[in-house]
Amino acid sequence: MLGGGRMGAGIAHAFLLVGSRVTVVERDADAAAAASKRVLESVEASVARGTADENAGVIGARFATSTDLADFARCGLVVEAVPEDLELKIDALTRVEAVLAADAALASNTSSISIDQLAALLERPSRFLGMHFFNPVPASQLVEIVRGDATDGVLVAKAREWVEAIGKTPIVVTDAPGFASSRLGVALGLEAIRMLEDGVASAEDIDNAMTLGYKHPLGPLRLTDIVGLDVRLGIAEYLSSTLGERFDPPNLLRRMVAEGKLGRKTGEGFYLWDAP
Repeated sequence: MLGGGRMGAGIAHAFLLVGSRVTVVERDADAAAAASKRVLESVEASVARGTADENAGVIGARFATSTDLADFARCGLVVEAVPEDLELKIDALTRVEAVLAADAALASNTSSISIDQLAALLERPSRFLGMHFFNPVPASQLVEIVRGDATDGVLVAKAREWVEAIGKTPIVVTDAPGFASSRLGVALGLEAIRMLEDGVASAEDIDNAMTLGYKHPLGPLRLTDIVGLDVRLGIAEYLSSTLGERFDPPNLLRRMVAEGKLGRKTGEGFYLWDAP
């Protein structure tokens, strides 16, 4: 794993539980220590719930953190999970590819950025694809596999096997802005924010319309809080630039992000949360 934040730690957790050896590489020692704490606490929680087949010590023995990209040299799969920024991802992916074995697979956990755009600067685009996990990874059942124009079909089939091996369901989509899940999810979320901005209904009632009326497990505003308003804003700006003004972020979303109201991780978004 490249990046051990909320998403990276969740992906690491999923592979550890099925017997994989996992190394998370972070930018510095402090970030690596935080990633280690995040992953091991998640593993311990799974053991306590009875959803792990081994004890925490055995699982933890397969896990390591590092600040050296060279530690990826023996990996068969590296998943990039750095923040949703095009230049940052291109820099990260090109540096990782430089140390990988020629037959290793490289995947991005991007939720919206074009896989072909990311692959354009790689030396082996046939070994690259999108593996879009969902937050929170341990509880989510879906992984969106994104196939670029150059992605090897054998790699796509292998990615399906990896996803199924960690107990999740894969869907395969061709490269397009927002893929399938983000494009639909962001469209609903942005419209819900516009409705709140226009005073159509309260956040609770807008969410209840979808959870009670359409059986969604979470309403679009509560889900935006969990994903992070800053993350949703970044995706919306990218989709607006590629798909048009229907994805323009509402002023309310921009204002809340500027005020630091990012959702659950800051304790306040469209809802108040007990702890960041």
